Amino acid sequence: MYCLELAGDEDAFAMCEAETASSALDCVAPGLATARGIIPQRVRTLAYTHRASELIASCEPTITAAELAIEAATFDRTGSVAVRARDVRSQTGVSTQDAERRLGSILVDRGFTVDLDDPDHELRVLFSAGEVDDEQRESCLIGWLAVESTRDFGERRPTDRPFFQPGSMDPLDARALVNIAGAKPGARIVDPMCGTGGVLLEAGLVGSQVVGVDAQWKMTRGSRENLNALLDDNADAEIIHGDATALPLADGCADGVVFDAPYGRQSKIARHELADLVGGALGEARRIADRAVVVADRSWEHKAREAGWTVDQRFERRVHGTLVRHVHVLSVE
Repeated sequence: MYCLELAGDEDAFAMCEAETASSALDCVAPGLATARGIIPQRVRTLAYTHRASELIASCEPTITAAELAIEAATFDRTGSVAVRARDVRSQTGVSTQDAERRLGSILVDRGFTVDLDDPDHELRVLFSAGEVDDEQRESCLIGWLAVESTRDFGERRPTDRPFFQPGSMDPLDARALVNIAGAKPGARIVDPMCGTGGVLLEAGLVGSQVVGVDAQWKMTRGSRENLNALLDDNADAEIIHGDATALPLADGCADGVVFDAPYGRQSKIARHELADLVGGALGEARRIADRAVVVADRSWEHKAREAGWTVDQRFERRVHGTLVRHVHVLSVE
């Protein structure tokens, strides 16, 4: 078993992404989940999971309970250790400094040495309490750190890219969306409204083949410029000038589709034209793939169903002010 430290404050969304890198997930407390198994190389690419650890014990979220759990646990490790404690979202009131000191003392008594700078092993002690799915849950999960996600999203801020347009999606969110859509080495991900190429960039960085389509020449040129600058020379990336409602792509050619639909408040497209555009794009996405993630400023569930999709989940994620992104996770039964 493994324990996952979820990022952000929307556990359902983080779990949706984490499911692509693990099995039998269960959210046991705010910011914490357990998994029967993980794919380490995939965990490294996750946006909304910080770490996965090999679970050795679980208990009530108190230092005393954690001490008893550590004393009862069986270890197959020796060498140096660092204890890292977290009060997840600062809800339990546990002193992490005291927890690290007291639990570290127990490990020293069991033959470990302490090395806070470069330990052979890192013991994660995670205290959490709060509401999950309208139910109060609390737990302390204790485990040996197995893998951390690569937190390099700040290096790819939209404003730092060669080509930038206002409204470009944050790379953290773009990575989560492509992961949910099935991005991985060897998969093909299509963005039929690729804009500046942020979604394609994140899919390409996890090893996917990427295809971007946009109706504006400016966007296709800019997207190509960004991908050429930020992806490896060996990356498989193609940018096409075209119509999202009539994609120049063969049936079933993609493993996943991701697109950020125009927002009504920002777009010059009339309401009925926007509905036709999104509906047409959903239909084309269904023609070329069996999985899609669609982002919009409103629910397009009815259009998705009309196009033959099953709406697995829809998340409402606040961006700022009154702007809420609706994330539709779509599949084919």
